[in-house]
Amino acid sequence: MPAERNLPTPEAEEIVGLARSVAREQLAPRAAGAEEDAAFPRDVFRTLGELGFLGMPYPEEVGGAGQPYEVYLQALEEIAAAWASVGVGLSVHVMSCYPLAGFGTDAQRERWLAEMIAGDLLGGYCLSEADAGSDPAAMRTRATPLDAGAPGAPGWSVSGAKAWVTHGGEADFYTLFARTSEERSRGISCFLVPGDAPGLTVGPPERKMGLTGSTTATLDYDGVELDAERLIGGEGAGLSIALQALDSGRLGIAAVATGLAQGSLDLAVEYAKERQTFGRPIIEHQGLGFLLADMAAAVESARAVTLEAARRRDRGLPFARQASIAKLLATDAAMKVTTDAVQVLGGFGYTKEFPVERHMREAKVMQIFEGTNQIQRLVIARHLARQG
Repeated sequence: MPAERNLPTPEAEEIVGLARSVAREQLAPRAAGAEEDAAFPRDVFRTLGELGFLGMPYPEEVGGAGQPYEVYLQALEEIAAAWASVGVGLSVHVMSCYPLAGFGTDAQRERWLAEMIAGDLLGGYCLSEADAGSDPAAMRTRATPLDAGAPGAPGWSVSGAKAWVTHGGEADFYTLFARTSEERSRGISCFLVPGDAPGLTVGPPERKMGLTGSTTATLDYDGVELDAERLIGGEGAGLSIALQALDSGRLGIAAVATGLAQGSLDLAVEYAKERQTFGRPIIEHQGLGFLLADMAAAVESARAVTLEAARRRDRGLPFARQASIAKLLATDAAMKVTTDAVQVLGGFGYTKEFPVERHMREAKVMQIFEGTNQIQRLVIARHLARQG
């Protein structure tokens, strides 16, 4: 059963309807096989780029679709319901474009942004390190100035390692955060790194319990030289840029988690209507009916809180606290709903004959990346402490 939506315009209804059609007709049939083979679906992202989904929340004047986050997240949810790895990849790509779109110069945006938004260039986001995940200000990757050599600003040499990079080894560009001074919070800068830069090497893909169609790897930067124009937003502005990008990225993950939960709920309801015990469908037994009702309530609650945060963002209101709340509630809901879906299907739910076992494995990481849910609680509490 499709999610019941209250979209703001007829155009938005068409966009989300297109996302649903693509998800059901092109993504869902491929998902299980690609996840089984750990095959990265680069062609899917090209298709999504051609259809305008990779640039949905960015202005039309820079090649985007000019859609509000409220619409973008609901299209993302439809895609994630069919194939979570693609949903996560879409969210990460949109987040990877954010620093250039929001803080780049006109010349920088003119040079790179159109290809990024169109999906010709796929992005990755290099913030976390092995010892600096939840605390990005503790990062050790360093960018040092090169000798100018000629008139003008010098370039940079980057050395260090970034962990847990989605699209690691597959991306055409990486939005990189590196230390440029010893100041804890004001000593980090943002750079745009070509995926084929000399000195950039990719470690073996992580062997994960879920999202195996989404490549995750460590990137090693060994004296990677970057032109001065690849510094985004000015020296020392990187941490602020990263945290703002994460606020929006958390909404993306909340939408992905909600879509994943919706997909599991749909499968569980369909099965419960068809499977019979004691002469009637199991959905008519109170024990299963109440379980499904709780699952539906969790999904709709996750969607509501995510869209409330998105609408605040669209209106230019502060939304960081609401984004953390959305990420926390939606990903916890996804873990609970997918686990309950396995229970509804019983023994079949524990087999790969049905997608719910994969959904359950995929839901777990949503409570971890883009800031663990423990970090979300810390962020929320700090916002509350600052309220006057």
